This record gives sequence, structure tokens and C-alpha cells, in this order.
Amino acid sequence: MSFLLGIVEKGTPAQAQSVVHQVLDLLWLFMEDYEVQDCLKQLMMSLLRLYRFSPIVPDLGLQIHYLRLTIAILRHEKSRKFLLSNVLFDVLRSVVFFYIKSPLRVEEAGLQELIPTTWWPHRSSREGKESTEMKEETAEERLRRRAYERGCQRLRKRIEVVEELQVQILKLLLDNKDDNGGEASRYIFLTKFRKFLQENASGRGNMPVLCPPEYMVCFLHRLISALRYYWDEYKASNPHASFSEEAYIPPQVFYNGKVDYFDLQRLGGLLSHLRKTLKDDLASKANIVIDPLELQSTTMDDLDEDEEPAPAMAQRPMQALAVGGPLPLPRPGWLSSPTLGRANRFLSTAAVSLMTPRRPLSTSEKVKVRTLSVEQRTREDIEGSHWNEGLLLGRPPEEPEQPLTENSLLEVLDGAVMMYNLSVHQQLGKMVGVSDDVNEYAMALRDTEDKLRRCPKRRKDILAELTKSQKVFSEKLDHLSRRLAWVHATVYSQEKMLDIYWLLRVCLQTIEHGDRTGSLFAFMPEFYLSVAINSYSALKNYFGPVHSMEELPGYEETLTRLAAILAKHFADTRIVGTDIRDSLMQALASYVCYPHSLRAVERIPEEQRIAMVRNLLAPYEQRPWAQTNWILVRLWRGCGFGYRYTRLPHLLKTKLEDANLPSLQKPCPSTLLQQHMADLLQQGPDVAPSFLNSVLNQLNWAFSEFIGMIQEIQQAAERLERNFVDSRQLKVCATCFDLSVSLLRVLEMTITLVPEIFLDWTRPTSEMLLRRLAQLLNQVLNRVTAERNLFDRVVTLRLPGLESVDHYPILVAVTGILVQLLVRGPASERERATSVLLADPCFQLRSICYLLGQPEPPAPGTALPAPDRKRFSLQSYADYISADELAQVEQMLAHLTSASAQAAAASLPTSEEDLCPICYAHPISAVFQPCGHKSCKACINQHLMNNKDCFFCKATIVSVEDWANTSTTSSAA
Repeated sequence: MSFLLGIVEKGTPAQAQSVVHQVLDLLWLFMEDYEVQDCLKQLMMSLLRLYRFSPIVPDLGLQIHYLRLTIAILRHEKSRKFLLSNVLFDVLRSVVFFYIKSPLRVEEAGLQELIPTTWWPHRSSREGKESTEMKEETAEERLRRRAYERGCQRLRKRIEVVEELQVQILKLLLDNKDDNGGEASRYIFLTKFRKFLQENASGRGNMPVLCPPEYMVCFLHRLISALRYYWDEYKASNPHASFSEEAYIPPQVFYNGKVDYFDLQRLGGLLSHLRKTLKDDLASKANIVIDPLELQSTTMDDLDEDEEPAPAMAQRPMQALAVGGPLPLPRPGWLSSPTLGRANRFLSTAAVSLMTPRRPLSTSEKVKVRTLSVEQRTREDIEGSHWNEGLLLGRPPEEPEQPLTENSLLEVLDGAVMMYNLSVHQQLGKMVGVSDDVNEYAMALRDTEDKLRRCPKRRKDILAELTKSQKVFSEKLDHLSRRLAWVHATVYSQEKMLDIYWLLRVCLQTIEHGDRTGSLFAFMPEFYLSVAINSYSALKNYFGPVHSMEELPGYEETLTRLAAILAKHFADTRIVGTDIRDSLMQALASYVCYPHSLRAVERIPEEQRIAMVRNLLAPYEQRPWAQTNWILVRLWRGCGFGYRYTRLPHLLKTKLEDANLPSLQKPCPSTLLQQHMADLLQQGPDVAPSFLNSVLNQLNWAFSEFIGMIQEIQQAAERLERNFVDSRQLKVCATCFDLSVSLLRVLEMTITLVPEIFLDWTRPTSEMLLRRLAQLLNQVLNRVTAERNLFDRVVTLRLPGLESVDHYPILVAVTGILVQLLVRGPASERERATSVLLADPCFQLRSICYLLGQPEPPAPGTALPAPDRKRFSLQSYADYISADELAQVEQMLAHLTSASAQAAAASLPTSEEDLCPICYAHPISAVFQPCGHKSCKACINQHLMNNKDCFFCKATIVSVEDWANTSTTSSAA
């Protein structure tokens, strides 16, 4: 090792390469194969240990020498193929060569000399609305920043030298021209690479087998660089072969069985299930016939009857390999041994070629598929030949005939996407912690400096402590800022951002092409959608502070394409996995929170926008509805009554959470999507009633759950003995409250956009929906506005976990609905809504007075007195509620005061026998046929929205008749 390193250190790369080449030639010439192989293993392991454990020196000279020697050894073809087949990729050996470890100490890497001037962003330390707002940069800070950036640039250039050497290693391993006397390096690499991915995909709980995430990040970037080099080389040499400039994985790779995806989940479920349910679609669309033996072997009942499986098949179901023509007879178990892979492949190919002439398959012919292990594949199996399409067998009619690139490069690209999903995204999120530490220490230093300026000169003791703290924070920031420079150079550089952006576009293109295949889209592995979602998130949240995503080429188009995918597939019936459906829903919910991504949703084609809104308006039962409701709320936020806040008023003085969270973004409503919603709710007689019935059901459930839980919490808090409320219970309670508020906001949006759904009583369901809405609004008001009641006491406790529970958010949502019903509409509709609201037995005028801080209704014709400061009042929130909105509330209170007085004077008492036996609030007005039981119309109409059985006898209700007409008819008889 010392001899070879001396050659590398003293000579030029070309000279070192020549001498190392001669040494290796002599070894292979004068030693037995097993001896030279053992020698090469020891040599490579020594190199690996030296590279892995050597210290980081300022010029990275040690790492450069070890990598140059590795390249010189791997340029020797015979040695490279042996090492690739037997040493590299066993567990994680070769991946170590692509890692640039972070220095444990700044002094170790010479970063103090390389970056003498440190700098960090100076953020405002004020707690309040804009705590992340950048301060104005002074001339001194500008000079420091520029000096720091120059130091970072010097560091980046040194690291780029190492990265370029690492890319050269991968270019050697991906060489497909060195097929003299055996398989080319690229195809040996593919076999080992797939095994490496399988170990990391299936061994997540087995830490020694796993490749550390920090290694995987570096490996992914070097692999993308080498892959794009060969991809561009192929395009340059075949200008007419490529029909598209963008890379993607053709959809047939996911269902023709040529690439092994282990046991990873597909969008439509398990592979065995898809092969059975979609075998007819495979035959008609892709000319692929699944061998019946393949279908049988995937069921547990038939495993014992099959031939003895190969060892690899015993570990997991094998993927299908497609070959032309009929299958040979079943092979004995001994022939499936991995050690006889070459013989197995030769005999199988020979048997097939004897039966099938070597000619292209016509579109009418079907191809039968069978299993073949990863180790048994040859170059012809991957790249294909003039009579075999290789990896691209089973091309659907939607895919063009021209090859995109070499098939082997497609498999490498597929592996790169899988790597990102396995651990790279998670690691990118972890590395952001360094930047967060810098921000926290910077704010602490700023606070300390402010205290020093305000501290009286006579307090020497306090000044000394503050000076000491200032020194500690400054030293820590110097260290962290240099470490941050290293992280930005190795993980968050512009080049790394472009790599992740390229992967994002690859996933988008792959999903778009797969979607065109119809039902066969279900074969796509879930991780393609996951990587599309996560890579966008990484670009926006992890790289964002350093490099702006808006500077990326085709940024607007990419945002729109991703928006179209999220809008279409969040409710796609071809996707069955609960986790991936939740991820799509959450991604869409996050997407509509930011102005630039919301505008991207508005840019997708109109029919796709309408289809998305239609899916959002589907009934909430039998599906995860909370995220759907959250999306609708975000489209409305900024338009509702007092709904222009980013943070709730009572939380402004608390510490700000992560300002990048979707829930903390400024309101950005979409009038375009609101209009689509209004149009859809007016279409058809069933759309609006079914949607609103589900919203009212969920509101009833969420608010009832919330009240039940705060009763338990309040009882626990008032016990004399020491006790603790379960934090999970507090979290669920707060969630139910937030859901109640968001459901009320969706109702407010619906009433504002299409009030006729509730107020046009020519519609068969309008009266029933309005009565249910009035009932729920009164229930919420009574629970929240009663003074010194349960809600008041829990809010006063201010328990950690219940920060969002307060009077303001829920009362302004209810007020927005009432104002829309009672103030803003035409006079006839206002009177109709007033009569229904007052007819509800739970209505209390005192609850409306509470909104304006009044203990009791004012006398008719008198002005409202000033509210008591100790009471809740909408007038106290002048920054959140406009003067016009307050005037409308006052107008509503005056109107209800007058109307309730008139209604009380005109009402007649009802005997107990004539009251509805269900609610005991309204007189009997309906009789059920054929059983003859009776109730009020409100109760039976609400019941029939969800159930067709009688309340009392469970008989099926055929019709509901008016009780007055029935009683008149019977008395006449």
C-alpha cells in the first residue's frame, strides 16, 4: 500500500495509472488466480479503511490520494470486474468511497484558516407577528457576509475536486464497453446494486446491514452525476433515437417483471393480487400473458404442490422475466440453483429459440412470462436484441417506439429514485438542524446584546454575566457558521439542488406516462409518488434558505405538473394504499397553503380543477374527511367573517412555532376554486344535500366529542389529589375543536357562495338542511357562551396542548354563518332563516348578546351600551374584525331582539301528547308508511338522510305523509 500510494503522490495521474496498471498485470501474470484475488481483496479493504478513518486535512489531500489510487486500480479491467463481483457493494463497502465525512472539529479541517470571517443571518428577536423578519443589513455586516461567502466558495472548490474523483469511480463501474471476455462492468454493477437496494429496503430494522443515511446521500449525488454523463453521451450519439429530452421510467418496467422490486408496495396493492386481477388488461394492452404457474405459485395453498423452489424463490416471490414464445417444460429444482445460473440461462434460451423464430413480435402475438433471478440476467435480458425488447417488453400503445436511452441506464435511474425514498430524504431533513441551531444562537446573541445596552452601568455583576454569555454565544456561532459552510458545500449546494430537482422531474414524467396506461398504472411502485412529494418538499424547505427554488429552470411548469398530479390522484381509485393516499391528501393540503403553489393549482386545465373540487365535495362518510375539509378551509381563509388572521389573537404573545408550517401561512384564498365549488353545488339535486348532510354529521360528532372530553379534563383538573391529564387526550381534544371550527368555516363558505341551498324552499331538502344547521348553531352557542360554564373554565386553565381552544375562533365562525343568513341576503330569505332559528327550542337571545359583550338583550330602540372589558366581545378585536362586520353583528342582534319578541307573543302552547316523541321540541307533523308511527318532519327528514328504517319498529319506511292531511282524512271517514 505504501509503495502504490508513493507512486500516486509523486507522479501525475497518467504516470501513476501506467505504473499501477503494470503492477496489476504482473500480479495476474505470475500469481495464481486465488492468490491475486486474495491480494486484491486485502488491497481494496486497506484502501477503504484508510479513506474512511483518515483525518480531514485542510486541502483534503489524504482523501484525494486514496481516491486516485482507487481509480488507478479500477481502471485495470480484469481487476475492476473481480472487485465489482466479489468485494464492492458487499454490505456497504464501495459506498464508503463516495462519502465525504464532516469534520468533528473545525480546527481539524483547517476551516478557521479557510473561512477566517464568520457570518450568520441576523433575524429579529421580537416576539410577535413577524418574528422571522430579516433586519436591515448594515455596511459592516455586508462586508462580513461577502468575506464569509468567499471562504465558502474556496471550501466548495476543494470539495468539488473530491466529488469529481468519486464520480470518475462510478463512471468506471458503469462502463458497458468493456465486455471483452465476459460481462461488461455495468451489468455486474446492476446485479450488485439491486442486491444493495434490496438489503436496505428489506432490512430496515437490522442496523449492521443498513447503509447509513449520510453515506446514501453522497452516493446518490455521485450516481446521478455519472448516470447523466452516460445518458447525455447516448443522446449525443443517437440524436434521432430519443423522442423526449426528459428522463423517465417507461411504465412497462413496472409490470413486465424484468426489474425486481422485492416486496415493495405497488399503487394497486400487492404484485400477486395485481397479476390476478389485471391479467386480462396485461394481455389486451401490453400483449403479456402471465404464466398460470406464476399465478399458482403466489398462493400459499399451491406452494407445496409446485416444484422445489430455488433458494432465491424461497426467500421472496420472484419477478417475471418475459421471453418470446411458449415456455419449455417445468425445470427440475437443481437447475434453478444460483450457481448454475449461466447453464440455466443458456438452456432456457436455447429451448425457446428452437421453438420460436428470431423475428420481431407482431402486435397480435402474446408473450408469456416466467421467473428468473436477478443474478441470472445477462446483457441481452436487460438491453434486448433484435427479437427481444429486454427491460422494455410489453410496451403499451401509449408509449412511443423510439428508445429513450439504454435500458441499463433506466434501471440505474430507477434505483436512484428508490435510494432517495429509502433514506436520503430523511437525512436531508436532519441536516437542516445545523441551520436551525445557527438561527437559535443568533437570536440568543441578539437578545444578550440588547440586554447589555439596556443594563445600568452600576450593575457590574449583571454586566459581567451578560458579557460572559455574549462571548459564549459568539464562539459557538463562529464554530456553527463554519460547520454550516461545510454542510452547504457537501449537502445543500446548487449542484445538489439541481440533482434533486432532476429526480423530481423524472418522477413527474414517470407518473404522467404511467397514468396514460389506465388500469396498468396500479403496477407502479408507491415510492415514485412519495419521491415526487418529498423531493418538492426538500427543495422548498431544506434548500430554500440557501438557494431559491424559483431560480430552477422550468420552475413554474414543474409546480403546475405536480399540482395536476396531486389534484388527480388524491382520490384516484387505482391507488389503494392507505399511507400513500394520506400522503397525497396531505401534500395537496400543504400545496394550497402557499400562494405560489396555489396559483399552480389554478393553472392546471379547467376540467382537472373541476374534477378535483368534485372529489373534495364528495360525502365525507367512508373516507378520511379531515384533510379534505382542511383543503376547503384553506381555499376560503381570508374571505370569511373575521377570518384574515395567521395566528389566533390570544397566541400572539406565545413563542412562534416553525414559521414554514402550512398552518402558519398568511391567508391566500382562491376565488377561482370557490367558483368551481359554487357551480358544482348547484348541479344536480343530490350533490349539495349529500355533501352538506355529511358536513353537518361530522360537525355534530366533532363538537360532541370535544364537549365530552373537556368534561373529563375539567373533572381531572379540579381533583384535590395530584394528577396529570394525558397529553394524548389533550391533543385529541384540541383536534376535535379545530375540526369543529373548520367544519363551521366550510358551512360559512357554502352559505356565502350558494345561499339558495338552504334558503330556496322550492328545493326538497332546503328546509331540512336549514333546520339542522340552526339546531347545531344554537347548540354550539349555548355551550360556548354560557358564563362561568365548562368551556369558560377549561379555557381559563390554559392547559398545554389546548392552546388553540378559545372563544374567538369558534364564535366568529358561527357569527359569519348567522350574519350571512340574517343580514346579507334578500328580505324574504332573511325572514325564512329568522323563523327557523327562532323556532328551534335551543335558541337563546342571550347567546347572541354575548357576542357583543352584553349580559342581556337591550331594550328595543336603545343603543348598545359599552361592553364590559372582562367579558368576551367581538368589539375587542378591532385588528381582526372590520367596522362593517361589527355593524352587521349589531344589526343582527337588533333584528333578532325584535323578531323574538314578536314570536313569543304569537306562540301558542302545545300539549305534551302532540309533541314529537323523538325531540320533544316540535309538534307531530309526519306519519310513516306503512308502519304508521309519527314524529315531526325535522326528525324524520334528518333520519332518512342516513337510514331508511323506522325509529320505533325498524320497518322500512316507504313514504312519509303529512300528519294534518292524514288526521283530516280519518276524521272525515
